[in-house]
Amino acid sequence: MAEQRKTERAPIDIYLNKIIDEARHLARATDISTEGIWVSKILEPQTGARKVGLEFQLPGSDEVINAAGEILRDESRRDGKLDGSAIRFTHMAQRYRRMIEVYVSRVAGNA
Repeated sequence: MAEQRKTERAPIDIYLNKIIDEARHLARATDISTEGIWVSKILEPQTGARKVGLEFQLPGSDEVINAAGEILRDESRRDGKLDGSAIRFTHMAQRYRRMIEVYVSRVAGNA
């Protein structure tokens, strides 16, 4: 698959709430940018939902970031089970986006 990322990403290892149809489901994020996040499914039902809410904290921060997102693509493991989703942030407070920008810059070594 061709590289589609337009912004710098940083590794992250956090659990988060992925909100689908107003229900919270545990998920795990493994990389992040100011534009989106990669989320691995842990506990959630099979749905066709493409719009999700996200609640998470960056490492070292006590503030909970609330964001809305759109699932751009899903990827499956070899056994056919869903492994994770690329989610593009569609709405988030500017201060949260700035927090993510600072985190990415620091972790990626550009601070």
